[in-house]
Amino acid sequence: KKGAYAEVLQYGAILVKICVPDKKGDLKDVVLGYDDIRGYEINGCFFGAIIGRSGNRIENSRFFIDDKEVVLTLNGKEIVLTPNEGANNLHSGPDGFEKKLWEVKEISQEKNSVDFFRISPDGENGFPGEFSIVVKYEFTEENELKIFYRGRSDAATVANMTNHSYFNLSGNPSQPATDHILYINADNYTPVDSTYMTTGEIVTVKETPMDFTTPKAVGQDIDKFDFIQLKNGNGYDHNWVLNTQGDINQLAAKLTSPTSGISLEVYTNEPGIQVYSGNFLDGTLSGKKGIVYNQRASVCLETQHYPDSPNKPEWPSVILEPGQTYHSECIFKFTVEK
Repeated sequence: KKGAYAEVLQYGAILVKICVPDKKGDLKDVVLGYDDIRGYEINGCFFGAIIGRSGNRIENSRFFIDDKEVVLTLNGKEIVLTPNEGANNLHSGPDGFEKKLWEVKEISQEKNSVDFFRISPDGENGFPGEFSIVVKYEFTEENELKIFYRGRSDAATVANMTNHSYFNLSGNPSQPATDHILYINADNYTPVDSTYMTTGEIVTVKETPMDFTTPKAVGQDIDKFDFIQLKNGNGYDHNWVLNTQGDINQLAAKLTSPTSGISLEVYTNEPGIQVYSGNFLDGTLSGKKGIVYNQRASVCLETQHYPDSPNKPEWPSVILEPGQTYHSECIFKFTVEK
């Protein structure tokens, strides 16, 4: 009723636009992307993409357990994935779910929703099992964009999906999003090494630049590279361990543009959230309306299990067994602060 709308593509089940009213009542498109399909066919930055089967990084494109680097076996089989970031597997490898044509399973005008469906065949990018997945987008009258993931596999596999939208809540991505005010409901995070790989530690955010338990500007501490984690990530590119413990009714994170007044609240049943501050946007990409996307033009808020979880058995498991149903939910709720 407020005129807000979202656009999604059958190609990649990609979230193309989210247009919501600002403090003046004017609609602003708050996600980065392209004006035509050709951009999304390349889409090296994963703008708006549904990531699957496994978001984020898996070290050495293999599953390991304990310090002896014993290969984790699923039903006795060594799992070797297709690498696409050096030796590592990033966002499930080359030509992941974001490069596939999804089937439109159902469209509901009553619920303002669409269901996308695909079957990921056994061995796709090395992942075992035939994995059937439905992704539902639903846009409510409360300006909540809900994303539901449901999946089943006929063999033990990894399931850890997310959406990789880049938010600039000012509606003007020619300007950096470092002025956005960010809150993260997390007392701890998972540090990374110089290859962006999680070390296996879970450490406190207290008295570090990683502390967003009190809201602050994204750019306030982002260049403090004497703090090794910001140097390793070239800014923020880290997973925070949410305090919400899977309760989707608790606020996980909140991002606000002081320019437009638009706020984004994030709710999820996932244990973690990856915050990526667009550190590797370098001005070589032109997006919608020909706007050049410079460094830190956006903030990603990717709900997820922790990166490289298959190699960290002490962390919440991402292994999906036959007969189990994978299910993940994320809510992007848009409000206005006058």
